[in-house]
Amino acid sequence: MFRYGINIERKERVIPSSAVNKPNFDSRLIIILRLGAFFCFAGWTWVHFYWEGPYGILVWQDATYVFAERIGIDWEEFVGSGADDGFVQKWVARIGWFYLICAVITVIVRKGSWIQMAALVGGSGLLTILSYAKYVASQRQPPMFIEHGGQILMPILLVTALALGVRHRVTVTTALLALVTTFAGHGCYALGLWPPPATFHAMTSVILDVGYDTANTMLHTAGILDFLVCIGIFLPPLRRMSALYAAAWGFVTAIARPVAGMSLSLNYWGADQFVHEAVLRAPHVFIPLFLFFLWREPQSAENVARPPGLTSDDSGTTRPITCTID
Repeated sequence: MFRYGINIERKERVIPSSAVNKPNFDSRLIIILRLGAFFCFAGWTWVHFYWEGPYGILVWQDATYVFAERIGIDWEEFVGSGADDGFVQKWVARIGWFYLICAVITVIVRKGSWIQMAALVGGSGLLTILSYAKYVASQRQPPMFIEHGGQILMPILLVTALALGVRHRVTVTTALLALVTTFAGHGCYALGLWPPPATFHAMTSVILDVGYDTANTMLHTAGILDFLVCIGIFLPPLRRMSALYAAAWGFVTAIARPVAGMSLSLNYWGADQFVHEAVLRAPHVFIPLFLFFLWREPQSAENVARPPGLTSDDSGTTRPITCTID
């Protein structure tokens, strides 16, 4: 019988818990972006099917009439007679299907699904055209287009997060640009730098039961906070607090539409007329939420997944394992 003492030294691997949880955490951030893009497209899908897309201002112009003449199409054949029989009316009605397709893609798109990603970028283009139409309808007020930045960039933000990663510089920059444009545009209206839409004062007065002067003062205060958020989001000590405030304020301004407009006396309580106004503004909530969770404090390192048979002390140093063979 021979006894052999064998000393085996193995260095224990110390893995930070944050590294172990990172894939799970990143997937949750992707879910936040999916929800924002899905609700945005879903809300605009309802607008196109139930009401009508706001493209009329781009069509009913002299330039459109000249264009129709140049390509040899009769005016009534081009725009229709009002019974959805014209070229323009047919295509305006069909645009809603593109929004519906984009809404479905936000749920099923995966990294490497380049065709689906390209479709989402196309959806962002549709949102840009829609926002431009609303800008023209507002007599070309810049804040009207700027405040739609969050909705326009929401699909692109989801694509960059899937293709490059949630922490990539392009992804974070896109999220910051989307947040800043939304709140800067809203702040310009709230401060009265441009004549604000009548709904701003009306919603504030109805929901809080205050007079015009009080509502105006509250809007001015909100406008100042909008611009403070646009600054604070770039300052590391203030960025998480700014993102959290932005998410809360985005939720309040979105839900204000159905709260102010819905009534028990209306068919379906008015949900068919006002709920979509909150749903399509989902990016105003989910983009700052994405940044808030992205910038959370890192977790401390811990020892995990220790291989069986290995020991180490609290300092992480290894101990030799001695075994005897008879």
